[in-house]
Amino acid sequence: MSKTIFITGASRGFGRIWAEAFLKRGDKVAATARNPKDLEALTQQYGDAVLPIKLDVNNRSEAFSAIQKAKDHFGTIDVVINNAGYGVFGTIEETSETQAREQIETNVFGLLWVTQAALPVMRQQGHGHIIQVSSVLGIATLPVLGVYNASKFAVEGLSETLSQEVKDFGINVTLVEPNGFATEWASVSAQHADPIAAYDQVKANFQEGLKDPDVFGVPEATAHAILQLVDAQNPPLRLFLGKVALPWTQQVYADRLQTWEDWKEISADAHGK
Repeated sequence: MSKTIFITGASRGFGRIWAEAFLKRGDKVAATARNPKDLEALTQQYGDAVLPIKLDVNNRSEAFSAIQKAKDHFGTIDVVINNAGYGVFGTIEETSETQAREQIETNVFGLLWVTQAALPVMRQQGHGHIIQVSSVLGIATLPVLGVYNASKFAVEGLSETLSQEVKDFGINVTLVEPNGFATEWASVSAQHADPIAAYDQVKANFQEGLKDPDVFGVPEATAHAILQLVDAQNPPLRLFLGKVALPWTQQVYADRLQTWEDWKEISADAHGK
């Protein structure tokens, strides 16, 4: 049975790959982008199966309007994929106020506005699946991406809470957490802070860690996983994409648990009784 998918950031990267995967198998897609011209190739190839919608996720009223357009056009919205977002490269000290605010505005508030717009539709339907594109960097961190890390940690907390609030309405929530992939995310989609020389070594170490070609996954390979996720009767709250994320997270959590264990007596003493 075909589904109706609403996906943000469909002009490039994961959004474009996944939109095409849905369309190829016969689903209907409301594809959004800041510039609808970037979606023309999809509409030319798939015709009425795709509804291109102009959307700046930072504009809350546009988010509500876009969801309503998709509902009016297709009659239902089975899945919402909050994919729009980007990364700011720079250490915490280097990142400007504007860069920090705009990063959180898009990656957190943009996702929140689309989510809030979709929830009344899904509650009325009695079903739905909200897929939030987070990152393994919402669980573990890397230097030089501090504000991006923070935005994804926020998405994790928001979405885990949401899953508890809407499960009785028949609405599922999944956090998709990719490790590094060879998309435009780190190139044309990225922003870079003005450098401070004191951090040159930190950034050199960061770049050295990216030289292993096996660190980055193949973006097109994620499509099959997303199709399986959308079709799952009992989808998970969290899903890694890529083979790097799980072993890294296992080590990070082992270290965290050991630290908490080492300090447990002081922690308990702080309770006061």
